[in-house]
Amino acid sequence: MTNAISEQVLLDTWPSFCDKITIFLRELGLEQFKLTCDHVALRVNSNDAAEALSVYFKRQGQIISNNMINGRPILIFELNTPLIMGLMKIDCIELPYPGNKQYLVEGWEHIELVLACEATTCDELKQQLLNMAPQLAPVLSGQSEIKVKISSPQGEHERLANPTIAFKKDDICIKVHPHGIRAVIASEH
Repeated sequence: MTNAISEQVLLDTWPSFCDKITIFLRELGLEQFKLTCDHVALRVNSNDAAEALSVYFKRQGQIISNNMINGRPILIFELNTPLIMGLMKIDCIELPYPGNKQYLVEGWEHIELVLACEATTCDELKQQLLNMAPQLAPVLSGQSEIKVKISSPQGEHERLANPTIAFKKDDICIKVHPHGIRAVIASEH
């Protein structure tokens, strides 16, 4: 494992994470579409780290969701002051408590972009994405070094279908889904 995760590590690594995401957005050809980034997600390996970061983010904003997804708690924080990534303002952070997987590097892991559409299945989302960004056809068909995971994660109370396409390269991931995190949270009530 690398350095223990802390609020200072997050602050120190944010610029590098932003650079990697921006380069990956360009490589995917998604930067030009100016999709909304509804949140950024972290990865931690211990409950102690998750608790410490939870205390930190409560000082930076408020919890807007505390949900069980895939058998573990995932907190969503709405920040008082958004994080800036290029032209994007990101005002929500996803903090999943650890599951069985141990991460080589703890910290910033992925961003999630909203492709506003009516897709309710993974196939529909894939088609909408290809309609907008046909250059992704080889990536989505497995003809590149970029890994693709297509899934429909759902919290225990969510009522809104939110299929997701994740693009992963090295230690960076960009996910695309049809609904923003606030709409998904609103569907829980």
